[in-house]
Parts: sequence; C-alpha cells; structure tokens
Amino acid sequence: MSKQRKAVALISGGLDSMLAAKTIMEQGVHVEGINFFTGFCVEGHTHAIRASDKAKPKRNNSLWVAEQLGMKLHIVDVIEEYKDVLINPKHGYGAHMNPCLDCKIFMVNKAKQWIVENDFDFIITGEVIGQRPMSQRKATMPIISKESGADDLLLRPLCAKNLPATLPEREGWVDREKLHDFSGRSRKPQMAMAEGFGFDEYAQPAGGCCFLTDASYSSKLVDLWKARDGDKQYDLDDVMLLKVGRHIRPEQNFKVIVAREEGEGRFMQGYKKEFITLHCTSHAGPLVLVDGSPSAEDLFLAARITARYGQGRDAEQVDVSIADKDGSERIIQVKPFAADEIPQEWFI
Repeated sequence: MSKQRKAVALISGGLDSMLAAKTIMEQGVHVEGINFFTGFCVEGHTHAIRASDKAKPKRNNSLWVAEQLGMKLHIVDVIEEYKDVLINPKHGYGAHMNPCLDCKIFMVNKAKQWIVENDFDFIITGEVIGQRPMSQRKATMPIISKESGADDLLLRPLCAKNLPATLPEREGWVDREKLHDFSGRSRKPQMAMAEGFGFDEYAQPAGGCCFLTDASYSSKLVDLWKARDGDKQYDLDDVMLLKVGRHIRPEQNFKVIVAREEGEGRFMQGYKKEFITLHCTSHAGPLVLVDGSPSAEDLFLAARITARYGQGRDAEQVDVSIADKDGSERIIQVKPFAADEIPQEWFI
C-alpha cells in the first residue's frame, strides 16, 4: 500500500485558501490547516465591536473554514516574529503599509518549518496568478518559493497549471490534471467552484484580509511611529487601538482617540488604566483616550474635543471628567469646539 501523503494548507479564512485545501483533500491527501496570527487580520473582533458591522458574522473565519472542511487547524501566534517583516520588508510595501511579498515569504517559511517538525510532505496555498498586485504575480511566485525555502514543495492548486510542475505533481502525490488554471482578478471561477462544493457564507475578500492594506489604518500606524521619534516597535494593544475610534493629533506629544459609537466605547473601557480618559458628565458623549504625554493645556484642548463629539456640542459650557491612570478624577468646564475650529490636519 502506498503511503498517504500529508499537506498543510495556509488558511487565511478566505475563499481561495478554502478551495485550494478542498481540491487537494478531494485527491485523498490528508490536509491540515495552519493560520498565522499577526494581529493585523481583519476578523470577527471588529465586527463584534461596531454596530455598523452587526450584520457580519461574529466568527474567526479560519476556524469556520476548517469546520466546513472537517479539517484540523493550527493557529500560530507570530506577533513578535512578524514585527521584523513589517518594519524591515526586503521587498518593500504595497500601496500602503502592507509588506505583502515579504509577508507571504515569511508565512510559507513558517509552514516549511512546520512540515519538517511534523513529518508532513508539502505546503498548499490559495494563491492565484494576477489576483493581488504585489504578491500574486507570475514574477513573484518563484521568489516566494525560493526565498521561503519551500522550493517545489509549495503547491498552488488554483493556478498550478499555469506554473511549472512541483514535486507533489511530479511524484504523483497529486494529479496535476485535477488542479486548476485560474488567473486574474475575477472571482467567478472560485464562486462557481464554491457553489459546486456547496460552500456559502464564506468571507468576501474586499481589500484583502489585512488591515495593513487599508489607507486609513496605515496612516494611523505611520503617525504612531512618527510620534515615537521613529521607534517602530509596537505591541498588540497598539495594533488593536489603531482599529477603533476617531484619531486626532493636535500636537506631536499627544493624540486623542474618540469612540465613534457605543461598541467602541465599551471596548476602549478596557484601556482606562493605561491611558488618561475623558468623558462628558453634563451631557451624554463618547469615551476618549489620551495617548502620549499631554500638558495641562493639552488636556484642556482634549476636553474641548471631547465636548465637541458629545450631545453638548452646541452648549456654551460642558463639564468634562479627566481621569488619570491611577483612577484619580477631576472635572473641568470647557466650551466645545465648533465644527470648523478643528483643523483637518489634526485628523489622522
């Protein structure tokens, strides 16, 4: 009896990686999934925070994919290791702060390490030639294979027929004729394939699965690094807080983060011991975090911003509570900013 071959599939939670894994499972190969958590993933936690996203599924899409496929999933925390990829990308950034090519090389390299440690045979990804402008081009496919160290142990089932045969194909572990020749940005072939397998409610890949591809998020990240005098280190709290709130920086030494809705306010409550916090006491209004080293004058300005975004925005005077990290609190009275008084350059 021939040995059953085993593959690990990079599972992002999107449709392509799901279909790639299913394609190989259909050939009798034992497939397990692996998902690398960088902190920048667009996932269900933001959908759970925002009322505007309430219709979206509150789920981890990678776990959902594994459940649909009946496949074991390994979730690996790579937050610390990923920092060097983001801060020092060999191949640079995409349109924003997305180091997509370096990111893919990093993840395939981690998968290569994993198959060696776990006695698996090859790696699967859901890449499609021409679908992503930076990492999924015909010219970059061999770069990923080579620089990751995976070489021809890396199989891309959705576009394999457009690429040279890999070791799993040459050795007969998989049938190349049952692989695909997808290319370009159209999703129609994948959607038809998903329908054939009976998959629905899968994640829609609008803009990718990473906040670093988002212009607004990238601007906030660059601003954070500049405010720290070019120190590009960050932690998970930094990553999470850049995902929520209205970010306003009046001066280099401080910024305010204004909750835009009740869900964001509840989430930001968890940071009250790490930041100076402000909220209106005379009127309903949002929770505001102050990041940095503000002076007394800066806090007065932050209070006026806080009042601007509360229900007392048209009042002559609003009471604003300022709570320090140790829990001590004081209340000051301020006149809210008018809409046209806050310079646009303050908004990040």
